[in-house]
Amino acid sequence: MKLLRTAVRGPRGQGALFANAAIDAQINMLWFEPRYWISREAVVGQYGGRHGTALVFEQQGRRYVLRHYRRGGMAARFSHDEYLWLGEHRTRSLAELRLLLQLHAAGLPVPRPVAGRYEHTGIAYRADLITEQLPDTLSLARRLEAGELSLATWQAVGRCIRRFHDHGVCHADLNAHNILLRGDHEVFLVDFDRAARRRKPGMWRDANLARLRRSLEALDDTRRERRCGDTEWQCLLAAWL
Repeated sequence: MKLLRTAVRGPRGQGALFANAAIDAQINMLWFEPRYWISREAVVGQYGGRHGTALVFEQQGRRYVLRHYRRGGMAARFSHDEYLWLGEHRTRSLAELRLLLQLHAAGLPVPRPVAGRYEHTGIAYRADLITEQLPDTLSLARRLEAGELSLATWQAVGRCIRRFHDHGVCHADLNAHNILLRGDHEVFLVDFDRAARRRKPGMWRDANLARLRRSLEALDDTRRERRCGDTEWQCLLAAWL
């Protein structure tokens, strides 16, 4: 769970790069530049999200996901990717990287953290995160686009969420895009930006589940037929309990 810190200076100011010491790769600032991977024809895919696109690139036989932190909601009207500088320890990339290291070490189903960086100028900073790609996975949202899921899969989703809640993990944006499925029984959670560890159970767990339910209902509203009705949701809740 050790991070290696390197001071950097990039086109957007000074900052730092943090790399997982357990990763067998020479990570530098170029890893965080999409144009670098495009020029090397190393881009193999991308993931769309509510706040932008994550790039999937291949390096020495391994695949990684590069995500640039972008704002959502009203704040995006003023700046799509700048955040208020409150010190290194408050940067989103370092906070998420540290949390992922803890969760991965605890055996929770999350992507392996690789590296993060930030660059700041004056009172603003920008940040990026790299994780290993979870092979052969599709988001819950994509799977629902393809058709209905078995009740066993909904149970697996409920059990997975409960594992994180038992570890005190409050996911800040638990939705159908941040739940990945491999087959019918393997479930992973991704995108832990603004996530936090809580010492005690509380209403935050209900809020997580309510956020997911709204996400699933929004997906159903775009289709003629419901693929997460009361039966599927109650199955998920029963497994979570």
